[in-house]
Amino acid sequence: MEEIFGKGGLIAKNHREYEHRLGQIRMAEAVLRAFEEKKHLIVEAGTGTGKTLAYLVPAIAAALATKKRVIISTGTKNLQEQLMEKDIPFLQKVMPKKFTAAYMKGRSNYACLFKIKKAENQPILEGLDEMDYFDEVRHWSRETEMGDRAELLNLPENISFWPRINAKSETCIGQKCADFEACFITRMRQRADEADIIIVNHHLFFADLNVRGNQYGRVLPDYGAVIFDEAHLIEDIAADYFGFQVSSFQIEELVRDADALPITDAVASREMTKLGAKIVGLADHFWTRFTQARAQDGRFPLVPNAFAERNRQGAVEPTPLGEAYFALDGALERLETAVDVYAESMTEAESLLKRTRQTRFDLDFVCTQSEKNYVYWLEKRGRGMFLRASPIDVSSLLQEKLFEKTETVVLTSATLSANGKFDFIKDRLGLEPQKTETLQAPSAFDYEKQAIIYIPKAMPDPRAPEYTQMAANEIVKILQITQGHAFVLATSNYSMNALYELVSMRVNYPCLVQGSMSKAGILDRFRKTSNAVLFATSSFWQGVDVRGDQLSCVIIDKLPFAVPSDPVVAARTRFIDDSGGKSFFDYSVPQAVITLKQGIGRLIRSKTDRGVIALLDTRLRTKSYGRDFLNSLPRMRITSELQDAARIFD
Repeated sequence: MEEIFGKGGLIAKNHREYEHRLGQIRMAEAVLRAFEEKKHLIVEAGTGTGKTLAYLVPAIAAALATKKRVIISTGTKNLQEQLMEKDIPFLQKVMPKKFTAAYMKGRSNYACLFKIKKAENQPILEGLDEMDYFDEVRHWSRETEMGDRAELLNLPENISFWPRINAKSETCIGQKCADFEACFITRMRQRADEADIIIVNHHLFFADLNVRGNQYGRVLPDYGAVIFDEAHLIEDIAADYFGFQVSSFQIEELVRDADALPITDAVASREMTKLGAKIVGLADHFWTRFTQARAQDGRFPLVPNAFAERNRQGAVEPTPLGEAYFALDGALERLETAVDVYAESMTEAESLLKRTRQTRFDLDFVCTQSEKNYVYWLEKRGRGMFLRASPIDVSSLLQEKLFEKTETVVLTSATLSANGKFDFIKDRLGLEPQKTETLQAPSAFDYEKQAIIYIPKAMPDPRAPEYTQMAANEIVKILQITQGHAFVLATSNYSMNALYELVSMRVNYPCLVQGSMSKAGILDRFRKTSNAVLFATSSFWQGVDVRGDQLSCVIIDKLPFAVPSDPVVAARTRFIDDSGGKSFFDYSVPQAVITLKQGIGRLIRSKTDRGVIALLDTRLRTKSYGRDFLNSLPRMRITSELQDAARIFD
């Protein structure tokens, strides 16, 4: 690793922006050791460590030495594309031994040739303005090598017809398709089968892990090791894919595809249409039953007796919601029987039959609530209703399906420790201490010189009604010192919008707010607008990179504790308490620490960056757990005087 990453090494000779980084070398050595000793490894490597090359080089060496491919799983598709377009080509040029690499995305990112041809004769467009977009997609599909939607730069994100022509597995007819050999999914899998390194994202990896070994086979080729970049996201993504979900859109799509089956018998076709209309009516009734109990935020946990309860005589009887479920399930069963008649003669019917059976299975799993380790809830998004079940604790599932079956798993991120320890991440993911090594790679940045933390002297409790107004006052004063150039990161949409309204009218700097345009669009606007201030939440706490003077201040309104009313969060905390733990200190605080570190990480992105981190939540000083937060941050000066904060720019 020294020969490759050292001052006179291979990378230094070939990379114009090379910087010698001790943390990078230590991380690369630790990753290589994990491969050689067949152990798991957790590495916390902050921005500027050079962690991408630090894990790629040992991964390539291990794949070539063992003849077992290595999976690199990233937190976002953007990082996935960066690896394939920048880092992998660079290493393919300079590494002494040749290696091959491929990337795989979820099927819905790719166009389906069969569906595009079929769509030419079907009404799938919602308006005349979409005709030009469809023509562009049709011509592109005949010329593209990959079939990846990301190539269509002019296609709007929310174009209505893409879900009807993408290659999602639910509607795929497999090897019976006339376009199977030319299919973009077939080609993607062929490239992956021949590759030493495969770049995926967490969603695709856990989609594969969930089905691996059952009747649906696998999504990814077999592998010997896995490296997770942005590993702090794993628990929530794994919980999603080990869970179950049925949506109103899903049932509507079943009915629509049943009605589109090429049935030549006019009587049978009419009966199928009538059955579809019956299912739509019963589904509407089923979803309507939830609205009376729906919480204000659109989510609520399902109580165990939501679908059935005991009467006065002690007998179990369905509730009105249960009656609506049984009626819908009965109609779906009739659809299953009707479609089964055509399954052998029609590939479309065979696919539809599998989807109908899976929908009934998932619906039954959620409605019967038989698994005690799961939390069940309803979520409303726009006009869609989603009935969901998610495992409360994924540690045993990950231990069984991933860590016990894979020789080496490397987990890396800028934020994996809390208070200098990795106990939280090990416990949440099911990593055995004796089989897991850990490393905190030294940062390449001098935080004591490059940044300062400002905590106001006097702020009310964040739950006090006057808190938002007081926070806005502080933000105005801070922005006068930094002359804008700031992210204001809020812990909720309500806080974000309230602070935007209160601050934007009192400062002369351009103020932007998340949601007014796409994430990429508003980030581009921020970079190009002098003295801009961006008010944001959730997705802007991580994965956002703005270097230089344009971002000189990150203001965080409150400590980012998870919303206690969230069904999954509530179930996890209750599970910990019932098991004898203390959920606030064992779960809530460490999780909030990691999220806070992500938000703070937006500020210092290079060795020349300077700036102020303003933490408006004075619980950092008044509560005992505040020390856990401060001890987890890079070593920086802390002040309550704005004049001190201003001097960081001298």
